[in-house]
Amino acid sequence: MALVEKSESAAQPLVATSVFDKGNFPFKCITEETPCSSCFDSSAPPKPLLIVTPTVTGTYPVIVLLHGFYLRNYFYQDILQHIASHGYIAVAPQLYGYVPSTGPEEIDSGAKVINWLAKGLQSLLPENVVPDFTKFALSGHSRGGKAAFALALGHAKTALSLKFSVLIGIDPVAGANQHCRTRPHILTYEPQSFNLSIPVTVIGTGLGPEKKNACMSQPCAPNGVNHKEFFHECKPPCAHFVVKDYGHMDMLDDDPPGLVGALSGCMCKNGTGPKELMRKTVGGIVVAFLKAYLNGEDEDLVAIVEDPAVSPAKLEPVEFIRA
Repeated sequence: MALVEKSESAAQPLVATSVFDKGNFPFKCITEETPCSSCFDSSAPPKPLLIVTPTVTGTYPVIVLLHGFYLRNYFYQDILQHIASHGYIAVAPQLYGYVPSTGPEEIDSGAKVINWLAKGLQSLLPENVVPDFTKFALSGHSRGGKAAFALALGHAKTALSLKFSVLIGIDPVAGANQHCRTRPHILTYEPQSFNLSIPVTVIGTGLGPEKKNACMSQPCAPNGVNHKEFFHECKPPCAHFVVKDYGHMDMLDDDPPGLVGALSGCMCKNGTGPKELMRKTVGGIVVAFLKAYLNGEDEDLVAIVEDPAVSPAKLEPVEFIRA
């Protein structure tokens, strides 16, 4: 087992990588609402879906993104488009409406969506676009990142009909602090304790553990329940990328609509740089990890680990533990 770590970005990038730019695959966005009669219609998705899919004929890996606490799935449209443009079908369910569910309910909703995808996703895709569920990635942001880990660890009441190939946590958060965590309690505070046999990457934010201002009682991604502990408990192969100068909500689209969108921009400490750089960084890391572990093409992932300065936003630290 080898550890590659870069705690500081190099002065000049050694290798250029295109994963941080939009890819060459044309794509389209598909919004599928859940009809009122869905409980009587097994062909309908159990939750509203935002799907971003390539339109060119082919068979593509699938990645599911679970949204953060109280957020909307369409707040992540730019990152979903970034991923899809590199040849992946990206699916973002809306797990609950304006009344947040409990942690276990959120996990069970995610499980129902995943089981539906196996039989229902094909019907929503463009002609001659086929999902490849032998290459199936699960990801999530914030509390959705914790839910993704919980699903991969087998905490859903519903048995899953699909197996995960890769797990990606985007600034995952397990609660307010070590003594006030959302259920189920998956963190053990023991190194490499997660019972996972798939590659995992954790993307964190440097400003997530900091409070927005003196008036805010709580940071959005507190130490002890954030990306650091999630990575600490992962078995190899696993990677950890921290976007140093950005905050917990900075990977969302610019100016997300509605009251929830307005609140998402003022509850957490934000970086001062363009959010576009944060989205490119997160999207590029996700694509590089998918290429490495779904497609067997690890050049971009190795390039980022060996020289974090290739990233649009500063990465510090960067850690990669090989199997």
